[in-house]
Amino acid sequence: MKKTAMILAAFGLGLLCPSVAQSAEGHATGLISVAPPVLRPSPDLVIRLADGKQMSLSSLHGKVVMLMFIHTTCPICQQASETVSKLYGEYGTSGFLPVDVAFNSMADVYVPDFVTNFAIRYPVGSASLEEVAEYLNFPPSQRFTIPQIVWIDAQGDIRSQTPYREGGTMLTEGYWRNMIDTLLNESAGED
Repeated sequence: MKKTAMILAAFGLGLLCPSVAQSAEGHATGLISVAPPVLRPSPDLVIRLADGKQMSLSSLHGKVVMLMFIHTTCPICQQASETVSKLYGEYGTSGFLPVDVAFNSMADVYVPDFVTNFAIRYPVGSASLEEVAEYLNFPPSQRFTIPQIVWIDAQGDIRSQTPYREGGTMLTEGYWRNMIDTLLNESAGED
């Protein structure tokens, strides 16, 4: 059980119990989950795309989704989106779909230039701060780091979510590749 809990923690998958993993005999192992609650159904979110259309998150059921909440003016978000665009080129035909949701002031105006300037090849849209905070299950007044990344498996369940204060290794290409491989392999095993 302890090995399983460490593997889950390494992938940011967290534990279903609020703070302490338990052994098969029901004894606490002392491993504390630091990841936000995960393995829960993803709420729906309507994303306003640059072309004026809307995309519902629920319409992506069956895909492994990397939902990245960004500011179009944030250099870290810009770099992350370029890296994710590369990953989409590698994994997109296998069922992986990243989606950027910009929520900075006037994001809907900045999204088309953001897509062009950074050669983003996957869906990018916008939502309000209130919609984003509600989706992330953060209080609207809570300050949080960006990008915020939520991983959704092919069944529509959130499997990992960046902590609100820092992302650490969860904001690295290596972590992203591990999540993509893990979630795509799971969905392939269910076919």
